[in-house]
Amino acid sequence: PASPPATPAPTASGTPVPDKNAAPADARLTLAKPGTPVTGPAANGDAAPGTGAVATGALAPGFTVTQTTVVTEQRGLGLSGLTCTPAGTGFWFAGASTAGDRVDYLSLVNTESSAAVVDIKLYGDKGLIDNDAANGLTIAPGSSQSVLLSTLTKGAVADLAVHVVARSGRIGAALHAADGNKGADWIPASAAPAATQVLPGLPADTTTARLVVWAPPEDDADLKIQLSGKNGWFTPAGNETIHVKAGMVAAVDLGKVTRDEVAGLRLSPSDDKHPTPIVAGLRVDRAAGNGKSDAAWLTGTAPVGARASVADNRAGASTLYLTSTGDAATVRITASAGSGGGTPATKEVQLPAGGTVALPAPEPAGLNGVFALTVETVSGGPVAAARMLSIPAKDVPMFTVQALHDDHSTVKVPQAAQDPGVVLR
Repeated sequence: PASPPATPAPTASGTPVPDKNAAPADARLTLAKPGTPVTGPAANGDAAPGTGAVATGALAPGFTVTQTTVVTEQRGLGLSGLTCTPAGTGFWFAGASTAGDRVDYLSLVNTESSAAVVDIKLYGDKGLIDNDAANGLTIAPGSSQSVLLSTLTKGAVADLAVHVVARSGRIGAALHAADGNKGADWIPASAAPAATQVLPGLPADTTTARLVVWAPPEDDADLKIQLSGKNGWFTPAGNETIHVKAGMVAAVDLGKVTRDEVAGLRLSPSDDKHPTPIVAGLRVDRAAGNGKSDAAWLTGTAPVGARASVADNRAGASTLYLTSTGDAATVRITASAGSGGGTPATKEVQLPAGGTVALPAPEPAGLNGVFALTVETVSGGPVAAARMLSIPAKDVPMFTVQALHDDHSTVKVPQAAQDPGVVLR
């Protein structure tokens, strides 16, 4: 991940660890043992263009890193949070923009030992935006590169979907959005294009929400818009459906869609016989009585599966949003020890079928410092989860939302058996 270019020093929180038995000379943080997070501030004036983290051995299962930045200047005002994702060859983002006061940029990080060649594809309401400057970007080993989207769109485009493709090598990719003094955050990478997308984490006090959806060049998409409330799925009045033309982006303002109740959002085919894989993003704004606001972006998210974790939770500042995407479910929530001390705490929560529950994150007894949260599906249907971190500053209701992803606590390994005949071949 990378930090937005801002003069206030960002704060990076998480659980980076050394490779093998020795930390690199320039390692910012080193994790000593599983279960106890570490945290530390960035150096003064450090723009942190790119950050990598590596875990091996007993420290690898459940390895989770989060980076958090507070900007109090009017330009780029807001709280930005980002959960690190494994290096890959393709990333989707929906909800970017180059219109108005928006300053959006892609951060591309290459922590591999060989160079990566990257193409950036941008889609707007008229389809693919051609620009040779977006193709064939070379990211040297151990380096990062920031790309301002306004240099690629040839004019202002209000709603964008962005596809980052590595022709060779592997990279990490993240997209930061800043809307003047109206809020800023990272736009999370979306789950792979799919006919149904679930976006968890809409706060009850959402003041405005804007949905951005991309459809592939092969087919149009006709979609139902549904919200998951406390009792199950329902259709918001006045925003029942959205039509997306093939290869283009469509957007709709949903207004105060949550109506003072927490929610998750689901997009699914209007006709089950006509599924079209889509990518979706949702901008969520929260405003205070003084008119000051901050923004966060939600995206299509896979269920937490057996176990998912998120780092950098703080006393009284973290809220969990749990959405049962199918049958009723039971989840177990565990708060780790604090970075400076504390005893882990566990809580179980029941979710109705299709329902969303929000709760203050359980906290370690005797908490000192930051802590991690882990969500496990104990029984029932799949569950999508998100964490909101709320840290008001300068009379601004600053917040950021991250979905919880599988923390790879277990991996599948091939079955092996002894074969004495191998020595004879």
